[in-house]
Amino acid sequence: MCKLDRSANRTPRFTVRALEESETDAALRLVWNVFVEFEAPDYGREGVDEFQKCLNDAGFLAGIRYYGAFCEENLIGVLGVRKLVAHVCFLFVDGAYHRRGVGTALFQRLRQDRPESKITVNSSPYGLPFYQALGFTAAGGEQTVNGIRFTPMFYEKEGA
Repeated sequence: MCKLDRSANRTPRFTVRALEESETDAALRLVWNVFVEFEAPDYGREGVDEFQKCLNDAGFLAGIRYYGAFCEENLIGVLGVRKLVAHVCFLFVDGAYHRRGVGTALFQRLRQDRPESKITVNSSPYGLPFYQALGFTAAGGEQTVNGIRFTPMFYEKEGA
């Protein structure tokens, strides 16, 4: 088991890599578990149901490339991005590893692998400070669609 030393506030050692198709179910379980713990409290029943529906919709999930952060063999973070456009669909990190650099490392891996100068995301209220810290800019105000609250944001790579 990956050990997390909270008393020393140390960042755990972890690796980030593209996930294999066989690892998608584990990634989506982590996404759901983190959503329920940290995101769902900001949503009504309609939003929670809509998010769960998306996680079970083969059409919605088609065309997403997944990256995972692993501490030893344990999946601790997931980033999902559309293959055809650089749009982040999912970025979720196990709560025990929040503020430990896991989400940032996942985003840095995406930047390495994708040549696009612009990356977009629809940030939840919970994720907004994280995306702002990465350098994302709001492209408009908060919106709600099918109960899902989000702020559209974009990231422009330096020199773009």
